[in-house]
Amino acid sequence: MRSLLVTGLAFITAAFAQSAAVDAWLATQSPIAKAGVIANIGPIGSKSSGALAGIVIASPSTSNPDYLYTWTRDAALVYKALIDQYTRGEDTSPSLRLLIDQFVESQRIQQQVSNPSGTVSSGGLGEPKFHINLAPYTGGWGRPQRDGPALRATALTTYANWLIQNSNTSFVTSNVWPVLKLDLDYVASNWNQTGFDLWEEVSSSSYFTTAAQHRALREGAALASAIGQTSVVSGYTTQADNTLCFMQSYWNPSAGYMTANTGGGRSGRDANAMLSSNHNFDAAAVCDSVTFQPCSDKALSNLKVYVDSFRSIYAINSGIPSNAAVATGRYPEDSYYGGNPWYLTTTAVSEQLYNALTVWEQQGTLNHQHDFHDPHGRHPELR
Repeated sequence: MRSLLVTGLAFITAAFAQSAAVDAWLATQSPIAKAGVIANIGPIGSKSSGALAGIVIASPSTSNPDYLYTWTRDAALVYKALIDQYTRGEDTSPSLRLLIDQFVESQRIQQQVSNPSGTVSSGGLGEPKFHINLAPYTGGWGRPQRDGPALRATALTTYANWLIQNSNTSFVTSNVWPVLKLDLDYVASNWNQTGFDLWEEVSSSSYFTTAAQHRALREGAALASAIGQTSVVSGYTTQADNTLCFMQSYWNPSAGYMTANTGGGRSGRDANAMLSSNHNFDAAAVCDSVTFQPCSDKALSNLKVYVDSFRSIYAINSGIPSNAAVATGRYPEDSYYGGNPWYLTTTAVSEQLYNALTVWEQQGTLNHQHDFHDPHGRHPELR
């Protein structure tokens, strides 16, 4: 733990020293990255020919691997990032607003598509991927995947809250809420059922999925209350409490890390939990370990165990000191395409450290917050 804190402090010190260079790089890189994302969104994206409006394609590649599909999870995470930019005022262009509204409409259509996981009322929302024209994918696959509806609900809740704040509650109730409610109802009814994890390999309970479900239900209950949908608030709140309790069962106290999956026959050391901590980062929750905030003792312990598990298995990490950063992958047992390190997981490590340092700078101390602080009124029995 101590070496991780030292590494984190060194990271932020270096970042401040190079802030001008970083700012200059971001000013150049950010528009390029965003253009790359939008290129993969139908119907006019340069890489998304054949995709319906608002549909995110995973990749234009059709062989080795064939990723020309839309995944509910991927699309939700992409649109959460775009919605965050729009609602924070970083990009208020009419073209981005149109993309967001097209996403809402595309997901309304997608939810109604019968597929191998079922219909809209019998489990179909757990279907992980569709063709980019929203025809169902009927081949063999790891299904269901229950994180998609929760992640989509979180993205749409963020948009709905912004609409309410900007005097457009009517659009929320008529266009956004019907889509949201289907996802929230699915999460509330199925959170305690197993499914495939975010890597689409292990069928069990998954920490990433449970954490996403908790956030969706908690925020969904607050939104429902705000727009007068009071009949569902109690049910969502109760199941949010239950998912929060279940989240604690993944913790491996003797080894000091969050076990990613309850099945699969692996160690459970996995980017799954780190990505969850980043996805559910809430600066107002400070270093709360119950919700696995990035600067909490559990999240930092998990991060160190996760990072250390890759030090000896990748040639690129050879000779790097134990207190220095290394490249990481999905999980140490990974064999997909050779099980190589991945820049997305490696940068996610720095993201967690950055999130932690943001809170420490805000509160002016590195002390762990032992008291359970929860601005959203989460389960009092976990205090």
